[in-house]
Amino acid sequence: MAQLAETYACVPSTERGRGILISGDPKSNSILYCNGRSVIIRYLDRPLEVQVYGEHAYPATVARYSPNGEWIASADVSGTVRIWGTRNEFVLKKEFRVLSGRIDDLQWSPDGQRIVACGDGKGKSLVRAFMWDSGTNVGDFDGHSRRVLSCAFKPTRPFRIVTCGEDFLVNFYEGPPFKFKLSHRDHSNFVNCVRFSPDGSKFISVGSDKKGIIYDAKTGDIIGELSSEDGHKGSIYAISWSPDSKQVLTVSADKSAKIWEISEDNIGKVKKTLTCPGSGGVDDMLVGCLWQNDHIVTVSLGGTIFLYSASDLDKAPLSLSGHMKNVSSLALLKNEPKVLVSSSYDGLIVKWLQGTGYYGKLERKVISQIKSLAVVEEEIVSSGFDNKVWRVSLQGDQCGNAECIDIGNQPKDLSLALLSPDLVLVSIDTGVILLRGSKVVSTIDLGFTVTASAIAPNGTEAIVGGQDGKLHVYSITGDTLNEEAVLEKHRGAITAIRYSPDVSMFASADANREAVVWDCASREVKLKNMLYHTARINCIAWSPDSSMVATGSLDTCIIIYEVDKPASSRITIKGAHLGGVYGLVFTDEHSLVSSGEDACIRLWTVTPQ
Repeated sequence: MAQLAETYACVPSTERGRGILISGDPKSNSILYCNGRSVIIRYLDRPLEVQVYGEHAYPATVARYSPNGEWIASADVSGTVRIWGTRNEFVLKKEFRVLSGRIDDLQWSPDGQRIVACGDGKGKSLVRAFMWDSGTNVGDFDGHSRRVLSCAFKPTRPFRIVTCGEDFLVNFYEGPPFKFKLSHRDHSNFVNCVRFSPDGSKFISVGSDKKGIIYDAKTGDIIGELSSEDGHKGSIYAISWSPDSKQVLTVSADKSAKIWEISEDNIGKVKKTLTCPGSGGVDDMLVGCLWQNDHIVTVSLGGTIFLYSASDLDKAPLSLSGHMKNVSSLALLKNEPKVLVSSSYDGLIVKWLQGTGYYGKLERKVISQIKSLAVVEEEIVSSGFDNKVWRVSLQGDQCGNAECIDIGNQPKDLSLALLSPDLVLVSIDTGVILLRGSKVVSTIDLGFTVTASAIAPNGTEAIVGGQDGKLHVYSITGDTLNEEAVLEKHRGAITAIRYSPDVSMFASADANREAVVWDCASREVKLKNMLYHTARINCIAWSPDSSMVATGSLDTCIIIYEVDKPASSRITIKGAHLGGVYGLVFTDEHSLVSSGEDACIRLWTVTPQ
């Protein structure tokens, strides 16, 4: 049996120069955001409890709870809105094709009967309001000529809808059925976000012109604005009201969040400026915010979520971060406490502590892309797409000196001799390269196309897998490789090779979905018929006592085999990661950690049957 124990969630997908929308449900104290095709549900008071909805066929853009908290409407770049239940298995209620382009914002009516969605579309339809159960139109929305970035539904009767967008307009509609009432052109740049106050008395629009304008919710007239004194110095991307409708929270490209007190005469004055801890780079621009109960949430362009307490603003915020892109490598850094490192191809390396989750980012002096990564006591070895291998020493939480070795070819795979970590085997298209420390000691042309390689922990043997499915076993003497044997069993290109921790066996996997466990001494097949995946196998991991081997595949499944039992008595984890599993590592005999295309990392408790 395999049970999901913890999920380390991905961060929201962000885009330079655009705000993102995070929303939540005050009753369950959860927040919603999107990353790729997934919609993530996170609980603010329980960071390790995460639920993921992955049924969209295209990248999701926005998701919102219905007023009663029972349903979620989520939208994607194809203009589709899916409405699904928050409980049992996320049952789908309805799916509607609302616009012809991407949807940027959607909002429920306070009675939960209607939904308004806006975004980009061909022709005139940039905004639509429809009944949640039948999809019939409830109004006509003309008046916009460019992409509509945000829309809002007045939370009290009489109902009103307000929209804003890239044509600098704020449009006001009355209904239902909704029809155009009036339009304001007081912003001089994109209007990024518009929101009604929870008591339904007013609404605010904010834009890239650094202005915030306050309107009367019933008539749509301008009644005030956010004061420019101590105001934002960059585009304002998002806004959120406090539950008591007396204050608003704004976030901006100037890397700060501000809390404004809205006075009786409708002038907003800055009450507090929240600056986020960070290096001050582009990634610290704030692009999303939410005020929910006592939590103030801000999101930076790098995806980091900061949680402040509204009742104690001087307290340092809690940072929740993680990966935004496919997590391609995973490794165990140290055993006590159990610290994992993971990397995604955009060059981000994150540390995770088993039991608590996010444990900090490793800041490297030079940020290079990462294709594969290996870790040994106090050192990280990584290779990217720029023909270089990096050896970075670790000093506590920070990266120390980094040595860069140019090997002249694109590295495909790298493997460390764990007992003499000076020695690194890097495979390239035509053969392998041996590194000792930061020197290339030999470049060996093997005469076949290499796809994967592994070096024994003591550094005396190497196994190289080829495009033709053959495994070549070499002994390493000095700086040369001598071929000892060629093992033929695979029918596809080799994708991964791993030695077992006790070095009595090794496992190999191929692109034709088969894995094989071999005996090291006799070089015979030890466990065969491991043919239960339906697509390419990406990664292999051994348990520390060498009794179990796990394979992760493009078909989103993880399969765990016991070496002493036939392959048919396996444990399968279906749908472990949307889009495929790319990293696997055992942290102890019963804990398996996996990572994948969905940028999440999951910890499974494995109990042999």
